[in-house]
Amino acid sequence: MTAKSNLATKDEALVIERTLDAPVELVWRALTDKDNIKHWSFDIREFEPRVGFEFQFYGGDKTTRYLHRCRVTDAVPNKRLAYTWRYEGHAGDSLVTFELFSEGKKTRLRLTHEGLDTFPKLPAFAKANFGAGWTEITGSLKSFVETRRSEKLVGDREIAATRILDAPRELVWKVWTDPDHIAKWWGPNGFTTTTYTMELKPGGVWRYVMHGPDGRDYQNKVTYLEVVEPERLVYTLGGGDDVEPVSHHVTVTFADLGGKTRIDMRMVFASAEARTHVIETYGAFEGLKQHLGRLEAYLAKA
Repeated sequence: MTAKSNLATKDEALVIERTLDAPVELVWRALTDKDNIKHWSFDIREFEPRVGFEFQFYGGDKTTRYLHRCRVTDAVPNKRLAYTWRYEGHAGDSLVTFELFSEGKKTRLRLTHEGLDTFPKLPAFAKANFGAGWTEITGSLKSFVETRRSEKLVGDREIAATRILDAPRELVWKVWTDPDHIAKWWGPNGFTTTTYTMELKPGGVWRYVMHGPDGRDYQNKVTYLEVVEPERLVYTLGGGDDVEPVSHHVTVTFADLGGKTRIDMRMVFASAEARTHVIETYGAFEGLKQHLGRLEAYLAKA
């Protein structure tokens, strides 16, 4: 759906509406979780949907950076979020409001930015610029919440993946961390997995072998750095002690979407060359797609 905008005359607000193919709970989380916000908007260090909470971030272009200072004025879960919006060192104070309207499995979003006329009469603060900016940002939000399946290369050292699964978070966590479940879906197509030992705790180790369809065995060693049930896993993954060391850092988050679960997986390698090596030698990028596809299929049966 094309965004509808109202770039009105003086003293009138900017209004943009979009229909998002995602449940309202997912859109609300995208609006209020700092780890989600950075994927479609600005990189905000801390954020809480709580009246009175103050936050700041930088925005602008390559030549000019503006420090945005904001304060939450309204926060009704799954319905409305509002915060003030002003610029350090410049006159003016405005208000941004996100309103969410549940329409079955979809969400109608209305963004209103009031008080633009209070800013200095400079080209950077023209209403047309705000209209273009918010149209782009809400478009990124739409893409973010509607991306149920994606894998992508990030920078030159990372591989990132997302899945929205039709299963509750507690079940997804169990299927991801229980060796009995893991044996039935883990790995790319055609692989089976045998677990030797698993200590699911910070500092704990999971040793397992993946049996390839060509008869080759791949030894693996996971060392857990963070275990926050059922929300987050952080670990290092490498080969066994007697095989080629291929190590990288992995973060997996499990977001509760009210009966559904969003998995975000981030793999960070030591160098661009290391990432290229696992993609070209082990087919890591395509293997990750198949790995998460098998998870999705297994959960559907469960």
